Amino acid sequence: MIATSLPAASNEIVPPAVTLGSRAILSLDLGTTTGWAMQLAGGMIESGTTSFRPSRYDGGGMRYLRFRGWLANLAADAAGIEAIYFEEVRHHNGTDAAHLYGGFLATLTAWCEQNNIPYEGVPVGTIKRHITGKGNADKGAVVAAVRARGFNPADDNEADAIAILLWAIDTHGGVR
Repeated sequence: MIATSLPAASNEIVPPAVTLGSRAILSLDLGTTTGWAMQLAGGMIESGTTSFRPSRYDGGGMRYLRFRGWLANLAADAAGIEAIYFEEVRHHNGTDAAHLYGGFLATLTAWCEQNNIPYEGVPVGTIKRHITGKGNADKGAVVAAVRARGFNPADDNEADAIAILLWAIDTHGGVR
């Protein structure tokens, strides 16, 4: 199970039976407020958000060190991660957003390589098209579509992570 000490809101939904390996599948919407969704080996789905906002005393790399530690805690609590899927963003609204995304992406991919966990970026349009039927759907439409599938995301970050996980389950059967 996910440790209760993690700074994350959590929803638990039991989906229809899916063929799954012995470890969890994780999906991420990378950012300062990271949305996450995980299908555990038994098929239960948990999701939430966690913040990597730095304190005023943190150095520039602390958010990435906390992110890496958070990934390690998730993997340990889930008894291993079989694969990670993340939102592959190609356009950012500003330089800071691009730099932050790049830092999270570099940390994630290095951690995955170090731990022999396959990972795959999923284009934003692919996620939106899968969950809403429209590749250019807005955030509200994604949240509504995720809610229509029985989930209750706290915000668009969690909704995006759930949508990525549902895409992975529907297209890959939950495994690579």
